[in-house]
Amino acid sequence: MPSGRVGSFVPRTAMLRPVDQHARLDEGVLRCDLPSKLSHFQSSAGIDLAIGIFPSDAITRQRLGWDGIAVEVVQAITHEKVEVRFRGSRHLLVVYEEGVRANGETLIEGLPRSTLRDVKRKLAFVPAGHEYRETQEPRTRSRVVYIYFDPAKMRRSSGPDRTETPLAPRLFFEDKAVWETAVKLGRLIESGAEDRHYCEALGVVLAHDLTRRNDGAQRIEPPARGGLAGWQQRSVAAYIEDHLAEPISLDTLARSVRLSAYHFCRAFKRSFGVPPHRYHNSRRIEHAKMLLAEPTCSVTGIALKIGFSETSSFTAAFRKATGTTPTAYRRSLAALERPS
Repeated sequence: MPSGRVGSFVPRTAMLRPVDQHARLDEGVLRCDLPSKLSHFQSSAGIDLAIGIFPSDAITRQRLGWDGIAVEVVQAITHEKVEVRFRGSRHLLVVYEEGVRANGETLIEGLPRSTLRDVKRKLAFVPAGHEYRETQEPRTRSRVVYIYFDPAKMRRSSGPDRTETPLAPRLFFEDKAVWETAVKLGRLIESGAEDRHYCEALGVVLAHDLTRRNDGAQRIEPPARGGLAGWQQRSVAAYIEDHLAEPISLDTLARSVRLSAYHFCRAFKRSFGVPPHRYHNSRRIEHAKMLLAEPTCSVTGIALKIGFSETSSFTAAFRKATGTTPTAYRRSLAALERPS
């Protein structure tokens, strides 16, 4: 291959033997089942473990790697149940570009598992050494971009005399800048990009954005009197936004900001004016209002998207919060847009 030119290819994909869903996942278990080091990496910067996918014939894979970063585009070609597993010495960014699953769950070590169905435009970050496990039965076309980072390329300390800031796991979050850069990288790989330096530059930007956001999430500020500190408010609000469609326990929220459930509940109400469950529900309804402004979204589809299993329960919750039904609210929006 000519110098400075980057090629794309579909590698041989290894089969994973079925394992107990609750069995411990470690590098030794997967060593024989996973693909070999990604080609196009410099020998000193190879990825030791790529994601394992079973069954391998249910997907297609395209990969490319360079110094410290590798990108892999995976597309489901059937509606067959797929299992994905990973634990390695590299950080992993998972970019869910397309996909709604009929059933399934996702687990990142250190975080509660999620059964979110509509994962389109969501992101997940798996720090090196953490377990990542996912099962899904695709309802629609599934396309995921996996980006592997050498931890040496993402080291960030909080000061000259301080220790390195660890990167935290994150599941199903949204970040416009990270999303756009990651998707651009995936499409370059898929199309057979020729500008290696451009790909490398995008990778550097992506690594910088991820570490900078991690630093911001862990920056400590003085607490608001009697309430949550500024970083705690941002953290818990972001977690709720990222998991609108899922039940969220009080313990989960409290642990995410390092408080007991008792102190968290009191501090949350003082900071937000309402208890956590009411805030969560109000954010669901506000999101539903935005979706109702889109004529292509059905009321049933909106109910599922924000976490209601039945249209009737969504309608009841919406009426209780707004005094009207979702259908009536949509009609009122349409009436406002009509010329007088």
